[in-house]
Amino acid sequence: MGDTSAGYKFYRVSMVNEFPSGERLFLEIDGLPIVLFSIGEDFLATGDICTHDGGEIGEGELDGEEIICPRHGARFNIRTGKAMSLPAVTGIPIYPVRQVDGFIEIGIPT
Repeated sequence: MGDTSAGYKFYRVSMVNEFPSGERLFLEIDGLPIVLFSIGEDFLATGDICTHDGGEIGEGELDGEEIICPRHGARFNIRTGKAMSLPAVTGIPIYPVRQVDGFIEIGIPT
């Protein structure tokens, strides 16, 4: 379904023009829960999991490029995956996103 490039298999998930800034898309690829964010001109994809308690994080409030876990308030940078505040100390997974022929594609490690 996707091509393989630099250790990733890319999956087409949405058309660019159907995914406006400020929106989120929740999906599962190869069993991985993922949230795709549209922020300005950028598309960013993270794992939909808080490393503090294993719960979903994608519904959390965005503060700039940080998502705030809706349960205990841990903050993560959605561009780098880095944990920005306690109680989380480990970052969340991030996935490469590219635009090809008007489509958004997410890369999953092979």
